[in-house]
Amino acid sequence: MRRPAAVRVVGPLQWIIYPALAAVAATVILATPAELFGLRLPEPVIPMALAFAWPLIRPSMLGAAMLFALGLFLDLFWNGPLGLWPLCLMGVYGAVLASRSLLAGHEGLVRFAWYLVCVVAAFVLAYVIVALRAANPPAILPVVGQVLPTLLLYPAAHWLIERFDDGDTRFR
Repeated sequence: MRRPAAVRVVGPLQWIIYPALAAVAATVILATPAELFGLRLPEPVIPMALAFAWPLIRPSMLGAAMLFALGLFLDLFWNGPLGLWPLCLMGVYGAVLASRSLLAGHEGLVRFAWYLVCVVAAFVLAYVIVALRAANPPAILPVVGQVLPTLLLYPAAHWLIERFDDGDTRFR
């Protein structure tokens, strides 16, 4: 007699909702006004890693809708122009979705290079929008101070891709 094997069901709760909640929690925690040796905590755009990973895992309207909501959360939480981060996150999502077939099968350096290009392009777009809106370009050093920690989030995006990319041939 065979025992029934445990089937691991991976749904949107595991690969969209839980990471989104973790991104919100990490954003709030990193925004605490704590200083260590005169340095403040970094404030990376944590949903940027999700915007890179989700279209590679599985294209979904739920992922895009959640990114839009996360972008609105960032705008409201950081008191920025409404629509700035949803636009940037959706731009990254769209660029990765469009290049999905090119990135399939590649790992490591190729994916990191594309992540780097997407993050830098998103921050350049955000910088240009803020500069045009304020009629005065913001200081570049704080922007770089936000880009670098965001780039360091690539291992989280890579982990999500490796963990949830289940080889579903419908989306290849």
